[in-house]
Amino acid sequence: MEVLEAVCCRRRSLAAALPAALERLSGEERALAQALCYGVLRWQPRLQCVLAHLLRRPLKARDCDIQCLLLLGLYQLMYMRVPPHAAVSETVNGVGQSGKSWMRGMVNGVLRNFLRRRDEVREAVDRDEVGRYAHPRWMIDQLRSDWPDAWRSILHANNRHPPMTLRVNCRQSSRETYLAGLERAGLRGHAAAHADSAIVLETPVDAERLPGFAQGAVSVQDAAAQLAAPLLDARPGQRVLDACAAPGGKACHIFECQPAVGELVAVEVDVARLERMRENVRRTAARVTLVRGDAAAPETWWDGQPFDRILLDAPCSASGVIRRNPDIKILRERDDIGALIRLQSRLLRALWPLLRPGGLLLYATCSVFPGENHRQVENFLASHRDALAVPIAGAWGRDMTTGRQILPGEDEMDGFYYACIRKG
Repeated sequence: MEVLEAVCCRRRSLAAALPAALERLSGEERALAQALCYGVLRWQPRLQCVLAHLLRRPLKARDCDIQCLLLLGLYQLMYMRVPPHAAVSETVNGVGQSGKSWMRGMVNGVLRNFLRRRDEVREAVDRDEVGRYAHPRWMIDQLRSDWPDAWRSILHANNRHPPMTLRVNCRQSSRETYLAGLERAGLRGHAAAHADSAIVLETPVDAERLPGFAQGAVSVQDAAAQLAAPLLDARPGQRVLDACAAPGGKACHIFECQPAVGELVAVEVDVARLERMRENVRRTAARVTLVRGDAAAPETWWDGQPFDRILLDAPCSASGVIRRNPDIKILRERDDIGALIRLQSRLLRALWPLLRPGGLLLYATCSVFPGENHRQVENFLASHRDALAVPIAGAWGRDMTTGRQILPGEDEMDGFYYACIRKG
């Protein structure tokens, strides 16, 4: 409950709120709590529509905790194999923990009302797009406008459970060798379609159960994110910058692909995220120079030596990874997109002078909104005469006017965008 309250009532991210809560639980309790949190947030817009049909009047803002409890109860009744009487009883008992025992009767009545009117309520909710697709209205409208031929498939993909995808450290073993090791460990997986180092597990497991994880033999990273290092194509002796680098998976992969790189600098402004990156670098034994700094203000950390390669994995709406981060449906708002577009533009302009003539900048986002992606790059190219778009060949994603776009769920991948820009 406290995690749902943190996200829905206090607007904290799931990634920030969940880990501390899970640490206090045992293994089975931890798995159930995680499943409940992700499930409620994944279906929250739909659950909210159901609740609106059941309440006589909307709950007040101060009762956001009770609303979260009702959503939790409805999720169990609609999507889990929990006996109805148990789901109702546990939810009503949870009211007492909130200190609002006078609302027990209301909560009990709402859930039992749903059980009596289940089919009727579901039919009514399905007539509304927010309820049918379980996304906020503005996001549905934006996706329909941006992707008239694919918006429904994007919405459905966002509501599916994502696969657990691994990146094999090619400095330690081949993908085929690691697949055999998984088999011996009682785990099964298959090679991903477009990333040479990627394996998709049949069943997700704790990372610590993966053979060689502690020794850096493998990392958890979506296959779409694993396309960055090959596209950057770092060469021996080159100086490489990974801007906005946390949590460090792409920087480590760059080094794994090209250990003879001259220097690999990874910049991150957030202290906590920088520490997480430090742990990943240490575990994989990647040779990376970690720098705390704002990529949009290189004058505060750059030593004046140009880079041959720059990866800008720009802050974005994360609209391509909703299946992994369902709290985005709640936390992200329409007005955020314009602010992010302006930040991305500022980052591109700030980092461009750091690139050596003839060098390559790889622009990447985990967004599906064109304003953050190919339109952003088109605007940059139009204002920089020394910037040239480099076509990206591949059997993955969609060829845009500049760069390539992967939509969520395509070939088991997250939604991602990449564009290569050469400095003339």
